[in-house]
Amino acid sequence: MFTSLRVPPVVRVTPRTATAALLLAPVAVLPLGVLAAAVVWAGGQLQLPPLAVAFAALAGLAVGSRALHLDGLSDVADGLTSSYDAERALAVMKSGTAGPAGVAALVLVLGAQAAALASLVNLASRGNGLRAALLVGALVCASRAALWIVGCALVPPARRDGLGVTFTQRVPVVVAVLGWLLLAALAALVDPVRGPLTVLVAALVVAALTAHTVRRFGGVTGDVFGAAIEVALLVLLVGLAGA
Repeated sequence: MFTSLRVPPVVRVTPRTATAALLLAPVAVLPLGVLAAAVVWAGGQLQLPPLAVAFAALAGLAVGSRALHLDGLSDVADGLTSSYDAERALAVMKSGTAGPAGVAALVLVLGAQAAALASLVNLASRGNGLRAALLVGALVCASRAALWIVGCALVPPARRDGLGVTFTQRVPVVVAVLGWLLLAALAALVDPVRGPLTVLVAALVVAALTAHTVRRFGGVTGDVFGAAIEVALLVLLVGLAGA
C-alpha cells in the first residue's frame, strides 16, 4: 500500500495488521525517502538545474508508490467538485478517470512540491548536501503520518467496502496526537520555531481535509488517504525547505 517494493503477501488483513500498517507507514516508506534524498544530493553535487532535479525526485516517489497517492489526490479533487450529493461524488471518485479539478490539483500540488524541493537542491549545491538529503528523506517519511489522522478512531469510512473499511478507525486518537507531537519535537531540531509550527500546520491541514471529506462523503475512502499524504508532504516541504 505504501511502496511498490516486493514484500511477502499478506493473506488476511486483520484489524491488528491494519493498525500496525498505519502506525508504521513512515518507516515503510523509508526506501523511497532514501531515493528522493539521493536524487536531491546527487543533483546538488552535479550542479544540475534544481527544478529538474526536484521533479526527478518526485517522479521517483511516484514510481515507487505506483502513483497511488497522486491518484487519490486527483480523485478527491474531482469528487469534491463534482457534486454535493455524496453518492454521486463517490461514484466519480471510483470511475478511475481524471477530470479538470483532479488535473489542476496534481499540477498545483506537484508544482509547489517541486518548487520547495528545488530550494533543497540549491542547498545541496552550496555544500550542504548531507543536510538537504537528510531533510528530504525525513519529510517524505513524516508525510505518511497523515494516515494517523485519516485513520484515527473518530473518522468513519465512506463506503461499506473497499480500502476505507479495512484501514479506517484503527489509530487511537491519543496515539495520533502523541505521534504528531513527537514529529513536532523532532522538527524542532531542524528549526526550533519553524519546525514545530510547520508540523502543526501540516496536521491541521490534514485534519481539515479529513473533516471536509467526512462532511461531503459521509466518511473517508482510500483516495483520501493518498490525498492526505500528498498534502502533508506539500506543507512540510514548503515550511521546512528553507529552514
